[in-house]
Parts: sequence; structure tokens; C-alpha cells
Amino acid sequence: MNEVRTLAKQTMVYGLGTIVPRFLNYGVVTLFYTRIFTKAEYGIITELYAWMVFLLIILTYGMETGFFRFSQNSKDYDKVYSTTLISLLATSTAFLLLVNIFIRPVSAFLNYSNYPGYVRMFAAIVAIDAFTAIPFARLRRENRALLFSAIKIANVVIIIVSVIFFLLIAPGIYEKSNGWFREIYDPDFGVGYVFLANLIGSAATLILLIPFIILKKPVFDCKLWKRMMAYSLPLLITGLSGSVNDTLDKVILRRMMGEEDGLAILGEYGAGYKVAVLMALFIQMFRFAAEPFFFERAKQSDAKKTYAEVMKYFIIVMLIVYLAINLYLSGFQYIIGKDFRGALGIVPIVAMGYLLYGIYINHSIWYKLTDLTIFGIYITMIGAIVTVLINVSLIPVFGYLASAWAHVASYGSMIIMSFIFAEKRFKVDYGMTQFIPYFALAIAMVLFARYFNYPGIIAELAVNTALILIFIAFAQYRDNILTLVSRKK
Repeated sequence: MNEVRTLAKQTMVYGLGTIVPRFLNYGVVTLFYTRIFTKAEYGIITELYAWMVFLLIILTYGMETGFFRFSQNSKDYDKVYSTTLISLLATSTAFLLLVNIFIRPVSAFLNYSNYPGYVRMFAAIVAIDAFTAIPFARLRRENRALLFSAIKIANVVIIIVSVIFFLLIAPGIYEKSNGWFREIYDPDFGVGYVFLANLIGSAATLILLIPFIILKKPVFDCKLWKRMMAYSLPLLITGLSGSVNDTLDKVILRRMMGEEDGLAILGEYGAGYKVAVLMALFIQMFRFAAEPFFFERAKQSDAKKTYAEVMKYFIIVMLIVYLAINLYLSGFQYIIGKDFRGALGIVPIVAMGYLLYGIYINHSIWYKLTDLTIFGIYITMIGAIVTVLINVSLIPVFGYLASAWAHVASYGSMIIMSFIFAEKRFKVDYGMTQFIPYFALAIAMVLFARYFNYPGIIAELAVNTALILIFIAFAQYRDNILTLVSRKK
């Protein structure tokens, strides 16, 4: 239990660097975008940031986890970090140069031939973010969670300030100005200023991380690098397959629904998805703390017991978060503009998909600890196939609702496959059947809230708050009972 508390503390601190910035992002940026941009314009933002997920996976090629794995030996720590950093610097720089050299075909491939400027900025953001992933990994490895969080928060604050200036303040200055400002500011650039603001934020983050980037004795150990690549490349394929599960819908919706309406449909779906992604923020917060935690505890004799305890409390807490998002959806809906709220129906579905993804992240530590990362490829490939099949076959019939359900089916299949593969290789007794009543109760409560005709907002808040308290009481009572039973055994 003490181990779980340690992880919980680390998770809360990392939350400063994930939840706080993202809430600022949603509270200001998403709220702002969905009120000043059309659905089609917001569709551009949704699509390009979906591409960013794919590219960040490719450009980090599993080296974050590789860094954690190979830096366990304190004697090799500096050499591992230096080798990893130089590797990422080389590949990120090469990517940026290639995109700018072949800007026309790249823009045409993305269907943005008329907006090469968007693509150039987009490429710069990806290159910087991929490279800085390793300094951030170092902060996590050294348990410098507060500094990690402070830089993450600074990044989002800078982006928000830049967005407000470019899209709210600058147009007023432009109207009143007759001089130099009219030469450098283009009110028709519109969505482009979103990417410019992000580029400014990424550049500022790079500057803040300079103390961890400039090395006293840069070392690139070729033999070590080859070993790290052998370990990390399967994670690249795993990550790509995983990103298919997370972003394929946003890439193909536009193409499957037609160029004329596709961007508008994607924009509405992307806005509804943003609300559901609140669930993903808590998952990400947990992942940042859990990955180094799991590796550090691997050598302890009771490590498997710790992993099982973590899984139990993770599921219970995430179900409470799931309930909070969906039972207070009438409040969270104001994150997005009125014209985009037709997609709120996907929130319970996508949020459940992310909860299942969190369970998979917990369980997937088995193949990372045993260096059997090849199984990560098998598992995520299966999930990717499920995602592709559902999206391609059902989007023409059910639209973006099919995409939402694809997340649940994909992550559910990945959990099943992960347990099957781990059975004879690194079995941990998680006792997953004990969580069925928790899921059943939470889903029943969400369905009740969705279809019950509340007499007013006060009644809705009172009843739904009572439902959450009932769930917490049930979880506490059942946990006490199960603990007593296990002690008697």
C-alpha cells in the first residue's frame, strides 16, 4: 500500500504538468477556437494535430522507454542520456530539413497544397517536440516532477497568450494601424496563427530545457545506440499501431465523408472528442509517473503484488473520473461552442475507450520489463486492425459514432491479447473479474443520467453528485470486504 501511495504522490505532481495545462488549454483555447472558427476551420486544426501524433511516435521511435530501460544502471546514465539525446537531435533535424525541401509534395499529400505555411510550422513544432521528449524523460527519470510540470505549464501559458494576441488583440491593432503592423500581420491567415502560437510555445520550451540539453561531455556510443534501437524499434511499431487507434478516425473522416462536408464533420467530432479527452489527461498523468515507477520496483520481491494493487486503485479512481465527466456533462459541454455540441453523444463512449487504454498501459509493463517488446507489436497491430475495420466499414453508415465505438473495441481487444500473451511469460494475478461490478454500476449510472428527465439543473447536480458518492461508498465497502477475505485465505 505504501508503494501505491508513492505512485499516487508522483502522479499528482505530474498532474500539474498535464492536467493543469490541458485544463487551461480546454478552458481558454478550445473554448475560444470553437467560438471564432467554423466547423471546417476547426476540422483543419483537428486533422493536422492528429497527424502530429503519428509523427511524434515516428520521430521519438520508442527512445523514451529505451532511455528508462537502459538508464537503470547508474554508471551508464550519462552515456545513455547523451547517446539518446544526440540520436533524437539528428533525426528531428533531418525531418525538418526534408519537409522544407519537399514542401510541395508533402503539402499535397496532406491535402493542404494551398497552405504550405501551415505545413512548415507544423513540421517545426513536431521536430522540436520530438527532440525535447528526451530532456522531459530525464526529468521524469530523476523524479524532478515539479520542474517537469512548471515547464509544461509555461508552454501552455505561452501558447494561450500568443493565441489571444494573434486572434483577439492583433485584429483590433490591425484595424487602427496604418504603419508597420499591417505589413507583418495578416487577418486572413486565420487558422495559421494557431500553429504559429504553438510554434512559439514549443520554441520557448526548448529554451527552458537548454540546461538539460547542453552536455559537458557529449558522447555517442554506437554499440549502446544499436542495443537501444533493438529494444526501442519494436516500441516504435507498437506506438504507430497505437496511434492508429487514437487518431485514424480524425485522418480518414474527412476523406470518407467527402471533401465538401468532411472538414465540418471532422470539426464537430473533434470538438466532442475534446471533452472526452479529459479522461485521457488523467491517463497520461498516471503514465508519466507509472512508467519509471514500474521499472524502479521491478527488482523488488513483491513487485507483482504492487502492480496488482496499482491496477486495482487505478481502475476505481478512473471510474470515478469517468462518472464525474459524464454526470456533469451539462457543465463540461460549455468547453465547446454551441454549434459543435451535436457530438456530445460520443463523450461516454470515447471516455470509456480511454479508460480501457489506461488498463492496457498498466498491464503492458510485462513486455517492457522482460524485453519482449515484440509482443507490443502483436497486441497493438491487432488493435489497429480492429480500428481500421470498424472505421472503414461503419463510418459510411453511422458517421463518427462508429469512430467512437472503434476506440472501445480496439482497446478492449488489446487488453484481452495482452493478458493472453502474458499468461506464460509474466503472469500477475490482477483478479480482473472483481472489477465487473464496478464497471456495471458506473455504466448504469451514466445511462440513468443520460435518459432520466431531470426537473432542473439543481436537481440534476444533486442527483448526479449523490450517484458519485454512492459509487465511492460502494467501492470502499467492497474493497474492505475483499481485503478481509484475502487476509482469511
